[in-house]
Amino acid sequence: MATISPEIPPLFLPVPGRVVGIDPGLSVTGYAVVEPGERGARVVEAGVIRAGRDAKALAQRLETIHRGILEVLDAYPPSAVALEQVHSHPRFPRTAILMAHARGVIMLAAACRGVPVTGYAAARIKKSLTGSGKAPKEQMQHAIRTELGLDLLPEPHDVADACAVALCHYQIDRNRRALGLNR
Repeated sequence: MATISPEIPPLFLPVPGRVVGIDPGLSVTGYAVVEPGERGARVVEAGVIRAGRDAKALAQRLETIHRGILEVLDAYPPSAVALEQVHSHPRFPRTAILMAHARGVIMLAAACRGVPVTGYAAARIKKSLTGSGKAPKEQMQHAIRTELGLDLLPEPHDVADACAVALCHYQIDRNRRALGLNR
């Protein structure tokens, strides 16, 4: 069996504490690059990767997401990628399966750059930002704006969700380091 090694670009030097948060989607994937600043976490870059609608073949959309995530990781080398976990409803199992494809190519992109990936459930993200795993959308929006020192919530919602997952990881990682705990 052949050994495959990830192709890490020679100039890929991760910034300590920098996190790329990702809200996976087959049509629109949100991302947010968050790093330590003078007054706490700050957004360095945020946006979306538009993979298209149902007219495009699934493989093409996944390739677009993969390529887009590689571009973000290369432009803003992080020390970690934080990814929202797939949540599914029993009535819509196909949605969870399709979202798992998107998560897979995102994880592959991170692996190609040697960046560790941590997944977070939506309730964990809400709890880390608001203290409640059942926080309403308005409370989450307020927490994101406050924590990042933003005047307005990032748009579209995919970007705001990516900011939330990045902040969740940032805060958990900061607390672990403060307590001297290993990851």
